[in-house]
Amino acid sequence: MDPSLSSYNSTSPCFGLTIEECAFANSPWEYRPSIALNGLLVGIFGASLAAHLIQGICWKNWGFLIAMVLGNICEVIGYIGRIMAHSDIEGQNPYLIQICCLTFAPAFFAAGIYLCLSRIVNVFGADISRIPPKWYTYIFVACDFFSLALQGAGGGIASTAASANESPQPGTNVMLAGLGFQVFTLVIFIILCGEYAWRVMQRVRSGGQLDPVHAKLRQSKRFRGFLAALAISTICILIRSIFRVVEMAEGWTGALMANQTLFFILEGVMVAIAVLVLNIFHPGWCFAEGYNVSKNASIKSDPAYERASEVELATTNRKQPMMAGPYRSS
Repeated sequence: MDPSLSSYNSTSPCFGLTIEECAFANSPWEYRPSIALNGLLVGIFGASLAAHLIQGICWKNWGFLIAMVLGNICEVIGYIGRIMAHSDIEGQNPYLIQICCLTFAPAFFAAGIYLCLSRIVNVFGADISRIPPKWYTYIFVACDFFSLALQGAGGGIASTAASANESPQPGTNVMLAGLGFQVFTLVIFIILCGEYAWRVMQRVRSGGQLDPVHAKLRQSKRFRGFLAALAISTICILIRSIFRVVEMAEGWTGALMANQTLFFILEGVMVAIAVLVLNIFHPGWCFAEGYNVSKNASIKSDPAYERASEVELATTNRKQPMMAGPYRSS
């Protein structure tokens, strides 16, 4: 008898199958998760977690710190679950650990991104925005946690149904609704960011001026790097979220669920890029001059500030009254 074949009798569903084929016949997985790929992602998100802890404590931007730490913890646990599944392909627990944690994690990263918009608005000019800066945080973080609640509820319903040998489809539909709402929120966020950027450019072109308190900050390479990093991070989270919506819409046995390479690139790599660029251009470091409003007087007296102001305001109408817009962190 071929040793690779299972030893089940002719009445067993596994009769005539190899041991590997029999394992997958009773498994929620369509492939055996790679230890190397998932181990690499555990290392990346673990390093990002440590870096965000150090950076957040140093710069004391607690809201952003909490969001990024929770997201990274979920990522690490999720990929550990996938590593566990390599040797326990039939086990339900590793599968549920990774599906829940990796589904929830980007919602925390998105919350961190949303916290940054109100800070950016204050730097360029709160009066240019259609709504008060703080409302960006309130609206988008609330939408993000509503999305997270839907995904969590759907995951719970689906896992309970699967444990009872019932169809997980109702729970899957709720998870899909949560993921879809997350994509919708991200798209609205991108539209509002673009609209605000357009209003800033219109202000400059019309001869108006931006918030003078932050003229030096706006000229810094750090701040400009942060704006680019935030854009990259947002796009990466959006790509990942669209992928997960399509994947979930196909169902648990769909083609995308069975493709480990696509999952690694469109889930793992996209999210890794999203968090690493915000380690490199951390808002605490890039907004350093804006965190302490009490330093505004000394910033204004700095010759570098004066030079930056002259460069930025060269095309503005100097007869227009100066507006105040001190930076306040969320």
